Amino acid sequence: MQTSLGRKFGIDYPIFGFTPSEHVAAAISRAGGLGVLGCVRFNDAEELDAVLTWMDENTDGKPYGVDIVMPAKVPTEGTAVDLDKLIPAEHRAFVDRTLAELGVPPLSDDVEQASGVLGWLHSVARSHVDIALGHRISLIANALGSPPKDVIDLAHEKGVPVAALAGAVEHARRHVENGVDIVIAQGYEAGGHTGEVASMVLWPEIVDAVGDSASVLAAGGVGSGRQVAAALALGADGVWMGSYWLTAAEYKLGSAADGPSSIQRALLGATSSDTVRSRIYSGKPARLLKTKWTEAWSRPDAPSPLPMPLQNILVSEAHQRISAANDPEVVAMPVGQVVGRMNDIRPVADIMNELVTGYDQAVDRLNEAR
Repeated sequence: MQTSLGRKFGIDYPIFGFTPSEHVAAAISRAGGLGVLGCVRFNDAEELDAVLTWMDENTDGKPYGVDIVMPAKVPTEGTAVDLDKLIPAEHRAFVDRTLAELGVPPLSDDVEQASGVLGWLHSVARSHVDIALGHRISLIANALGSPPKDVIDLAHEKGVPVAALAGAVEHARRHVENGVDIVIAQGYEAGGHTGEVASMVLWPEIVDAVGDSASVLAAGGVGSGRQVAAALALGADGVWMGSYWLTAAEYKLGSAADGPSSIQRALLGATSSDTVRSRIYSGKPARLLKTKWTEAWSRPDAPSPLPMPLQNILVSEAHQRISAANDPEVVAMPVGQVVGRMNDIRPVADIMNELVTGYDQAVDRLNEAR
């Protein structure tokens, strides 16, 4: 399982693994892929700097990357206007009422309430880039389109390739025109922010459109070696996997709790039909695990989600309370339809081995059929 893109990065397998957990990201790199750490959860520059220092020291010298969220700039950002004041009272009332109905308790007094801004603001995402370029990263990916030209130029000056997610051919072409090196073709099945076109259709469309000018990674619904083989057969230079690592044994996000988290317990019991695409997580369409929380937002009395980043600010404390409640029936988690294959907790090394073995078996079957 080797491609020119894999050789360019010096990795054993062209498997790029996105995750918010530095422990999972480091394990993916050590296992022969390229771990990509999601930075959106970091609101504190010193914390991100410390985590990337840990990544530098715990990836055995192997490459890793970072993923930022750099959306279109909100007009009020950087002015005296308080974003918090732009959130309607009826939205806050709905969130409070829903949490009470679902039995989600308030945060304890010793827990600091999250600000809600995190990495969703343009300015915070820029600080993530500055910090990341001070470490030995091998890739910067942007989850919401092309980064600004000056960010792309800065990365290129440091010798760091830039990737951007695309859910449509026109997005992919725009990325390449803007100087993006790697287009991540993300199908409708994927977790988080997705477009409208399914992977089987989207991947070859984007390869045909920009494959001569940029590398293409296939994303959305990849959870087996057979699917990796299919992606490469459709012209992709590798795969981008996010959801599948959520049930990795290393996925703790700093928690010292033993056993699966409430989020992992919810994922383990889900099928491929148990997701919903909604704007309630960030303000932009994102695929989430279907739970009592998402169902509440689909009721007739629910308000329409706010635009990014206001929706994230609105629900930030709610997400924090839901996480602390430790109830698998009430979680707020992006995940793709591949959740139906995420049936047990395994170390990253075992997951990678299964992907490679499954790929080899798929290729062998095709060769036998010739």
